[in-house]
Amino acid sequence: MSRKFIVLSALALGLMVPASAKTYTREEAVQTAMENSADIKSAEEDLVKASSAVDGGYGAAYPQVDLNADIKWLLGRDDVTFGTPIADAANDTSMGANKFDKKVAAPTLDGLSNAMKAQVYPWQSSVSLTVSQVLYAAGQIGTGINIAKGYKLLAETQLADKKSSVRYDVEKAFNNLLFMDSSITILEENIKLTEANVELAKQSVISGTGKELDQIRAELALEGLKSKYEKTKKDRILARNNLLSTMGLDWDSDVEFSGELRSPDSNLPYPDTAMTNVLQRRKEIALLKTKEDIEANKIDIAEAEYKPTVALYGGIVYSNNQNEFYKWDAPKWSKLNKFVGLKLTMNLFKGFQSQEGVVQAKSTLRSAQIARENAERGFRIQIESCANTLEDAQTQLGIQKRQVDLATRNYDMTEAAYKIGRETQINLLDANVKLREAKVDYMQAVLNWNDAYNALLQATGEY
Repeated sequence: MSRKFIVLSALALGLMVPASAKTYTREEAVQTAMENSADIKSAEEDLVKASSAVDGGYGAAYPQVDLNADIKWLLGRDDVTFGTPIADAANDTSMGANKFDKKVAAPTLDGLSNAMKAQVYPWQSSVSLTVSQVLYAAGQIGTGINIAKGYKLLAETQLADKKSSVRYDVEKAFNNLLFMDSSITILEENIKLTEANVELAKQSVISGTGKELDQIRAELALEGLKSKYEKTKKDRILARNNLLSTMGLDWDSDVEFSGELRSPDSNLPYPDTAMTNVLQRRKEIALLKTKEDIEANKIDIAEAEYKPTVALYGGIVYSNNQNEFYKWDAPKWSKLNKFVGLKLTMNLFKGFQSQEGVVQAKSTLRSAQIARENAERGFRIQIESCANTLEDAQTQLGIQKRQVDLATRNYDMTEAAYKIGRETQINLLDANVKLREAKVDYMQAVLNWNDAYNALLQATGEY
């Protein structure tokens, strides 16, 4: 947010800033706070996560490729040995085997026996490569992507809201520090005036034209101002530390601040309070609407459990069984197990979980809608309250400005009368005190007006 700030000519600050200290302007203080804010950093990480979820959602539409490798040792199995006992027996002519038995039947039986032995190798291993592609998922993939996009939009809006909140907090703390600086400047001016009055009272007593009581009262007034001055300096330290904390800096940082309060006389535009525009600007409404969209998509996901899912899959498997784990046969394409298939899955009954999941999703959506409707009503009340506060602040500003003018005239007239002996020291001190109080009250009114204006900007979503 870029806003024009104007020096209040009647109460311009004349603060001494150490040459070695880093001086922050208002905007630099805001920028530093945003760089150091834990809330903003957390919101940025949420956005990174949400963006990644969108990419992950698109990944569900691509084929899935899996490589699996398995090796196991069957306990209690002896090494497998191959032989030809049946063929050897058939070749023994004393047993009456014919030519078919010797050349076909006996070797075949030996082969079957050896093949059965091969199934119980102690070391068995396999490597498989499978690919699956979802062909139909009742819209779950597209809906899942929409949900992920919704969460990304949610994270973006939350990040913008955090930045706006940090700016608001920094500017409020910054304004309060400026008020404390102005109060100190006013007190310093009044201390100088009161010291001059004390010295004048002393000279009057010495010359015999004044009363000692007037001198005592002037000295008491000076002590009161000095006490107030010391307290205000302590309050200024607290205000400074509060600003430093808001900026994420240490309290002992060698820094100073330079800036002015926004002038109420700068003819700034009145914030747009039209509810139609407010509802479009308020980030809270955007968040709630995004949540509604997410919950509506979750209903579609819940209802999709009633619908079938169709996937195409295929793969290649290489199996190798040996007596020792380090022995491997060279794979041959003709001996690999190759397959392709089409799979359909559909939930027929899940203990009413699918049905109740839809009910719960619809209830969550309705809760989100109620929250948005309630927030809209709350915004109307908030805007009305902030508008009333700004109006009151504007009224008080005019009153306090007139008080400063009257107190200034009163002090000038009293001082002039005192110098020619037509007014008392007590009345001069009283006029001085009233002028100081009027200036401080006016600065407080300016601070209140700035806070009220910013609060209405925030309520209308223009901040």
